[in-house]
Amino acid sequence: MVQAFDLADLASEREEQGKSYLEFLRVPDLSAGLYVLPAGGSDPQQPHTEDEVYLVMRGKGQIEVAGESRAVREGTVVFVPARAPHHFHDIEEELAILVVFAPAEYARREQAS
Repeated sequence: MVQAFDLADLASEREEQGKSYLEFLRVPDLSAGLYVLPAGGSDPQQPHTEDEVYLVMRGKGQIEVAGESRAVREGTVVFVPARAPHHFHDIEEELAILVVFAPAEYARREQAS
């Protein structure tokens, strides 16, 4: 069974919900979502119990992972290991980011409960 997603539809759904993050895919071994942060905004996320991959689809800013900062822009791919402190900052242009968790976000936290 093929599951395909249109980014414009996902962006509209995220905006309608008024949330910065919209999860659009969840299976046991991974989850994916669209994360949008406004220019000048802040990123309140805390470390996750799963590995993450970020693909910056639009925008410009910085990401800090485990105390190390790096510039990000359209096309940047960032790997964040599980439990590593991280956040986007100095957001110059609205960031639209595809986020992939493996296993699915909070799966390990749920297993520890």
